[in-house]
Amino acid sequence: MFGQNLARLTRGTPTTHFYRLHRDGLFGETRVQFGNNKPKSLHKTRRFWMPNIQLVSLYSAALDQTLRIRVTTRVLRTIDKKGGLDNYLLGTKDKKIGGPFALELKARLVKALESKQKPQQHQQQLPPQTQ
Repeated sequence: MFGQNLARLTRGTPTTHFYRLHRDGLFGETRVQFGNNKPKSLHKTRRFWMPNIQLVSLYSAALDQTLRIRVTTRVLRTIDKKGGLDNYLLGTKDKKIGGPFALELKARLVKALESKQKPQQHQQQLPPQTQ
């Protein structure tokens, strides 16, 4: 068993241990890409391309806090386009957001928005006080 893994590592094929996409942050649909280097001599060698991941601080108005999140530059541009982290998470389908971390963050955001709206609805339903 160990010999097969060792042979695989020495052969140079990439393994899934290099990149934990679904755990860390907001990566959209970005994945590790695999391919070949093909120089002038036409001797192909396997390689992989990692996504451009940046650690950024993003403010969430609904949670009222700044979050340090790992984000790909592509998703960061989309967040800017949508008008902030909250709008990005609420306006994007779960399938395109990514892994469990992003879905958990979206659930926290929805829960915070619902809790903020409940007191406002309760105040609107109260009858005016008469003297």
